[in-house]
Amino acid sequence: MFGLEKDKDKPKRFEFDLEKELKKSNTEKKRVLDQVEGQTNQLKTTLREGTASENFDKCGVLLQAYAALKRVVNRTTRT
Repeated sequence: MFGLEKDKDKPKRFEFDLEKELKKSNTEKKRVLDQVEGQTNQLKTTLREGTASENFDKCGVLLQAYAALKRVVNRTTRT
């Protein structure tokens, strides 16, 4: 009564498809992290060389997105 009863019908935590795949296999996690690392290195090289001067802001945003994806993958697979 009034929130003191046990949570019998507590809903299961929602998991995305990618999250399920990453938790299931370490090879998939390694593949995703390697791909992110490769793309990050390529973007950093492009930004250092200045070849993408007209798309500098977009490359910076993409670089931040890859860093966020890497953090999410590491946090979701940590148990």
